[in-house]
Amino acid sequence: MVNQTYTADVLVVGGGTGGTAAAIQAARRGAKTILVSEFPWLGGMLTSAGVSAPDGNELEAFQTGLWGAFLQELRQRQPGGLDNSWVSFFSYDPRIGAEIFADWVQELPNLHWISGQVPIDVFRQGDSITGVRFADFAVTAKIILDGTELGDLLALAEIPYRWGWELQSEWGEPSAPVAFNSFTKRYPVQAPTYVVIMQDFGEAMSTTGVAAAPEIPPAPNYNPSQFTGAWDGYGTETFLNYGRLPGGLFMINWPICGNDYGQGVGRLISDVSRGEFIQESRWHSQNFAHFIQKQLGRRYGLAKKVFPHTPTAFALHPYYRESRRLLGLTTVREQDILPIAAGRVASIYEAIAIGNYANDHHYPGVQFPLQPKSIRWGGRWTGTPFTIPYSCLIPATTDGFLVCEKNISVSHIANGATRLQPVVMGIGQAAGMAAAICVELNCQPRDLPVRALQTALLQDNRSKAAIIPLFNLPPNHSDWPDWQLYYLNNPQAYPVSGNCPCPSANEYPDSAFGKGLIRENNCFKGIFYRLSQQEYRFTVTAPAAYQGQNWQLVTLRSHIDEQLRAYPHEQLVTLWGRQNHFANWLLVEHLNEG
Repeated sequence: MVNQTYTADVLVVGGGTGGTAAAIQAARRGAKTILVSEFPWLGGMLTSAGVSAPDGNELEAFQTGLWGAFLQELRQRQPGGLDNSWVSFFSYDPRIGAEIFADWVQELPNLHWISGQVPIDVFRQGDSITGVRFADFAVTAKIILDGTELGDLLALAEIPYRWGWELQSEWGEPSAPVAFNSFTKRYPVQAPTYVVIMQDFGEAMSTTGVAAAPEIPPAPNYNPSQFTGAWDGYGTETFLNYGRLPGGLFMINWPICGNDYGQGVGRLISDVSRGEFIQESRWHSQNFAHFIQKQLGRRYGLAKKVFPHTPTAFALHPYYRESRRLLGLTTVREQDILPIAAGRVASIYEAIAIGNYANDHHYPGVQFPLQPKSIRWGGRWTGTPFTIPYSCLIPATTDGFLVCEKNISVSHIANGATRLQPVVMGIGQAAGMAAAICVELNCQPRDLPVRALQTALLQDNRSKAAIIPLFNLPPNHSDWPDWQLYYLNNPQAYPVSGNCPCPSANEYPDSAFGKGLIRENNCFKGIFYRLSQQEYRFTVTAPAAYQGQNWQLVTLRSHIDEQLRAYPHEQLVTLWGRQNHFANWLLVEHLNEG
């Protein structure tokens, strides 16, 4: 029975990465916003799903919008910094990520957050969605956004959606299968992972007096052969450092004979058997943690008091890599995320968010080949950038409604790149901005001029968001807004290199670097070695404590990338940067000759 009905300008259902970003942006724009989440933490993949070592949009030029603001907050709040793992440049305690989102929501008086609720029904007038019913209340709103992890509102509202594979004949995607087969039937979508956080109790001994971690019991379906050889190609130290977090914690989200779980994954869109799949996937991660402890010893156990439920080492919900996918005005296909011929960037169309991660698919026990979209940049591998068009957020036949999560209109193949946390955060920010502007203009999302949305994102007074990917144009550059607008107005001029004609490296404004603020032990002297194109080694000569150590040199800054590419082999170099002992690299922030 509905006891109360709330009214709002914008309703966001689901407090994941995209939903949280959408609600914050809509409210910051001035819309009266209600956010209803299932879980007590906001942030989804970045927090409540436990994936606190996010991938993608790591280059300085792509750290914009709410994603860039989130990273800045993490840098200020995370003791010990973010250089803790080798899978990501930003690994942090998920509790701190959840705290950031809660603070952002709390500071907005026009944003009402209700947690612990899931949608039960949808109100409709003709072709428009007008409200959503929950267990004991309802919300009516001018614009409603589906930010659920699995696109649940799409199903409730009977809005057409996709689930599973499309064949190559549908759009000509080069990596799509020619025919359905036993593999596509077994894994209709990518496998989720139920993240578990483990802890190094050896580090904690000095403060707790506990000599060994509590034993991790196996779950009912334990089968150690599923995990045999999980880290054979890496070694135990590298395996543990993959998702190392601060404070002796380890994010266990390991794809090779690890805790990806896809058995009967189709149950996720069944109200009857979803809970059964979730329970099995958590058992699978418990079994992997048990296996790790058996193999590596009782130094490692389940972390304590991380997530706000029992057991506290397990995320609040699985990390879903794929959900129901909207049937939208346009669909993002594999061709839309791959670099154009002889280029390093994808084509741009109605861009409202950017991504750059490789196309990454997860099917346990299966290596699925995909068209490559990676490049060497800054001394390491990264992905070629692409954009998300506004029209893939809009249902083909329904008004009053937008999507803002992994549930955009995207092919199964392209979803492997569009699903990453920073991309979804950008999608959410754009969807929230679009919803708020639709309220201002009293128009439907399909009638909103995309240029109005793009301009609002570029000019947002709190978190300006890049919508044209340019490797060499960081958001603190004085020409940043001009070049963004120029390529929006002249898409045919968008450079295939991904570089705009900015000042050369020696003219580059270095506003993010202040020598006076860099600690002395962040300055290193040594010999620079060029091992191959975009692969650099650095042998330390000073300070004495690091003499003789060899480090990989990497950077996220475009002008440093230019300097490294031009620097002579076997020359003395002085640089400033941050060490990541667990990845064995130096993240270079400033570089001088000699």
